Amino acid sequence: MTIFLTILTVFVCIVLVLIILIQNPKGGGLSSGFSSSNNIMGVQRTGDILEKGSWILAITIMVLAVLINITVPKTGAVEKTDSKIQEQIDKTAAPSTMPALPGNNTDSTKK
Repeated sequence: MTIFLTILTVFVCIVLVLIILIQNPKGGGLSSGFSSSNNIMGVQRTGDILEKGSWILAITIMVLAVLINITVPKTGAVEKTDSKIQEQIDKTAAPSTMPALPGNNTDSTKK
């Protein structure tokens, strides 16, 4: 599932880059080579479609990023019981059983 979402995200990113390059900013952009679409629908309508498409693809990338984050298995806290470091930590963290000192009675019911 994660691989599919990652491939889909890369594809959407490539399409978004292409749509942004095709848009006609004040400087001209790459849209001058695609002037036939301007003749069919008009310049304003083509610009609106490209702008809406870029917004939709940007939102799609955000949603896919969240979905990838949710579906990735949590591997940050890997617990290995056969790890020598973990065994050393467990040995030192284990409480020692010291005998009670005479005269240091912790039972509060005896007086």
